[in-house]
Amino acid sequence: MLGSAAGKNTGGNRMRFRFFVPALLAAALTFSAWAGERVPQPKAGDTPPPIELKDRDGDPVDLAALQGKVVVVTFWASWCGPCRRELPMLGRVQKLVGRDYLEVIAVNMKEPRADYLAVLRANKDLDLRFVHDPRGVASDRYGVTALPNMFIIGRDGRIVRTHRGYSDDVLESFAKELLALLPEEALQRRQ
Repeated sequence: MLGSAAGKNTGGNRMRFRFFVPALLAAALTFSAWAGERVPQPKAGDTPPPIELKDRDGDPVDLAALQGKVVVVTFWASWCGPCRRELPMLGRVQKLVGRDYLEVIAVNMKEPRADYLAVLRANKDLDLRFVHDPRGVASDRYGVTALPNMFIIGRDGRIVRTHRGYSDDVLESFAKELLALLPEEALQRRQ
């Protein structure tokens, strides 16, 4: 009796197994392709991916609406020491040049809201457009794998340069690139 009951279950188990295994394999392959898929970083000449998030004031960040200005998009995190040094430098540049010619967007990457807000409180005088990206939607679109990671977008709306990491050399290069992109009237304002 046990043998016959076991035989009946085996046939039913085989049928379930036939449907379950292919479904499981398909799900595993889909997940591994998705998890392993790394988006390449946009490069010079590319149109930047949309950010599609809101800034700390609740306003949507629309890169297309900023065309005509130089835009700096930088990705940062509270635990990243170089990022914490970069933000005040970018704030000084934003203040010096003004919003008519430059927009600095500082995107916090994949951190809890409390950590993001702590950095904002510590840097409350910085006039940057801060964006919280807790799920990494924007950073994933930009292929960000190291911090800080900065994208300089020209007035034509295309990426001019990217910078990864932070050093005195990067700062000097960034300053030269930015000055070359700004219109003459922005440079006269600096004097």
